[in-house]
Amino acid sequence: MSRVTVTVTDHIAHVQLNRPEKRNAVDPEMFEALIAAGAAVAGSTARAVVLSGAGEGFCAGIDVGSLGGMIGKDIEAMIMPRTHGEGTTNQWQEAAMVWRRLEIPVIAALHGVCFGAGLQIALGADVRIAAPETRLAVMEMKWGIVPDMGGMVLLPRLVRSDVLRRLVYTATPIDAAQAERWGLVTEIAEDPLAAAMALAREVAGQSPKAIRAAKALISVAEQEDKEAVLLAESRLQAGLIGTPEQMEVIAAQFAKRAPVFD
Repeated sequence: MSRVTVTVTDHIAHVQLNRPEKRNAVDPEMFEALIAAGAAVAGSTARAVVLSGAGEGFCAGIDVGSLGGMIGKDIEAMIMPRTHGEGTTNQWQEAAMVWRRLEIPVIAALHGVCFGAGLQIALGADVRIAAPETRLAVMEMKWGIVPDMGGMVLLPRLVRSDVLRRLVYTATPIDAAQAERWGLVTEIAEDPLAAAMALAREVAGQSPKAIRAAKALISVAEQEDKEAVLLAESRLQAGLIGTPEQMEVIAAQFAKRAPVFD
């Protein structure tokens, strides 16, 4: 059985962690499957992605049993080489960062537990929708380690420094309501997968080129100085205005119909 399944329907990719008997705990095979799923989506016709977990929870974190395979090995040789993401990530980081690097929006539907590695994977999404009973935790301190899957790139953009420190220092799970107040969760829904699919359909109905440009621009805005952001605004806008796709958006607005894209 595949650790991760990918289905694309009506330009929406549904990527599902598929190890329900282990609450989708991440083992080496799932790390590889997540990276492969990201590549599959990038090469598909998808305009939006929904990321979810099969069974009783989104992801319980790292499969502790798989950590035993690291005992006695050269850890630096395993984790220091930049093997993915055009020389920016290792395999573990890529499993989360691949979703942020995708050119299209990613929406994570969370339920049950979202711990450790699972939370960092979810942080790679643009939006996180959680069921009310969801519990989330930066769990690494429980095992005497630190977040190492891109979490320290993504978390500081979402939460205050004091919140970040509390989450990292304690490994204490929080509920969805607290996660929403602190900025880890975008919104709460009784059926997060249905809500994520509805949002994905809304995104997929927009101009594909404009959506990709918007995600690229947001990434620049989060990382660069104001001069670079202003230049990116102009450059990306110049690539949209007057194109056939943008003209179709305008025509559809005036005709009060849904736009049709190739």
